[in-house]
Amino acid sequence: MFWSKKETTEGAGESRADKVAIEAEGFYRSGKMHCAEAVLAAVKNNFLPAAGDDIVRLAAGFGSGSGSGCICGAVSGGTMALGLIAPGDKKRVMELTRELHTWFKGEYGATCCRVLTSKGGKSGCPLITGRVAGKVAELLGT
Repeated sequence: MFWSKKETTEGAGESRADKVAIEAEGFYRSGKMHCAEAVLAAVKNNFLPAAGDDIVRLAAGFGSGSGSGCICGAVSGGTMALGLIAPGDKKRVMELTRELHTWFKGEYGATCCRVLTSKGGKSGCPLITGRVAGKVAELLGT
C-alpha cells in the first residue's frame, strides 16, 4: 500500500491510516519538519491530540538517522509514536515496534538512513515518511 496525495482520493473512504500518512507526508514536504517529527506529529494529532505540540520536540534529534545516518528517522518517529499512544504497556509497544521494523525492512531492505539514501538522496523520504506514519496508525488499530 502506498500513501501519497497523488494516489489517495481524500475523503472518499479514506481510512485513519490514510489520513495519518497524508498528514505526515505533508509535514515533511512543507520543510517545517523532518521525517521523525512528521511521523510523531501526525500520529499524535490523530490519536492523542491532547498531548500538545510540544511533544514533537522530542523527535528533533532523530532526523537524518539521528544526524549520523543510522536508523531511519521515520522509523524512530514511529517508535516514539507507538510509545506515546500505548503508554504503560511496554510489552505491547515492543511487539508493535518489532512489527514496524520487520515491515520496514521488508519494504526497503534496511532501516539505515545512509543505506536508504545512498542512491537517490532524500528524494524518497517524503513517501517513506507517509508510509511509516500510515503503518504506525495501522498497527495501532485504526
